[in-house]
Amino acid sequence: MESQIDLAEAAEAARSNRHVRTQDEIERDTKLHALALSRTRVTNDLKTATNPRYRLQLEQALAYLDQQIAAIETPGQASVTLKDQHAKDL
Repeated sequence: MESQIDLAEAAEAARSNRHVRTQDEIERDTKLHALALSRTRVTNDLKTATNPRYRLQLEQALAYLDQQIAAIETPGQASVTLKDQHAKDL
């Protein structure tokens, strides 16, 4: 009986020591996951694209996704919006 109490106390201590993710951390992880999926899709499309204009568009999309991922992974760095990126490309 005493060992069961010790096990229960140890389990409770482990639960209390576990890091509880904040809403900001959850949103950040969700955004990173979505960007990573998009990056995978663009990379795969780039491997098979033959049209030079489409390849250019995919390369620009890949650069934009890499910028967004870097901005999220490096707090304090301003992220570039899609509108800003488009204006820069023109």
